[in-house]
This record gives sequence, structure tokens and C-alpha cells, in this order.
Amino acid sequence: VGVSQAALDATIDYATERKQFDRPIADFQAIRHKVAEMHTRRAAARLLTRNAARRAEAGEDVRTEASMAKYFASESTVEVANEAIQVHGGYGYTTDFPVERLYRDAKITPIYEGTTQI
Repeated sequence: VGVSQAALDATIDYATERKQFDRPIADFQAIRHKVAEMHTRRAAARLLTRNAARRAEAGEDVRTEASMAKYFASESTVEVANEAIQVHGGYGYTTDFPVERLYRDAKITPIYEGTTQI
């Protein structure tokens, strides 16, 4: 969830600073839709994770909730980071911007700590 948040923050910062046709790209509806989708995925992943943690603290069996949270958060992190790369365009692949590293970090999340392919 932290990688998703960082990718979202970097995207919002970039979209408000980067200008095309004398306006920030954040003013374009297509960019707003991408940011809204990123925000929604990040928020849903955070809620699933918090729900699993809350139930675990209450001593409940959380195998299903933890698996759901891991699956959704991992897959969503990859999608959010990918959208961040898209908004950044060619700059997204350079080491000058953090989204390049965040994308690499996101790609490993569905694999480590147990694959989502179960």
C-alpha cells in the first residue's frame, strides 16, 4: 500500500507541474481519470489490509482476509505504479523520477511473501 501511495503522490505532483498546451496535464480529463482510478485502488487496498489487521488483533481467523488483502494490494500496486509510469510518459522510465523505482518495487509484490497465483 505504501508503494501505491508513493506512486500516487508522485503522479499528482508531476501532473500539476507538467504543462502541455500552456496548462498542467492535471487539467486534462484523461489524466484525472487515471489519478482517480489510482486513488480508488490504493484506498481499497488500504481498507482490505486494515480490515485483516483489525480482525487479527481481535484474535479472529484471518486467513481469508489476509489472502484477499495480499492479493488485491499486490495486484493494485502494480496497476497503480503502471499508471504512474503512463502519466509520466517517457520520463517515467528514467531514474530522474521516483516512479521508475516504484514500478520495479511494485512488480515484486505479487511474488514475495507468497505468490498471488494460488
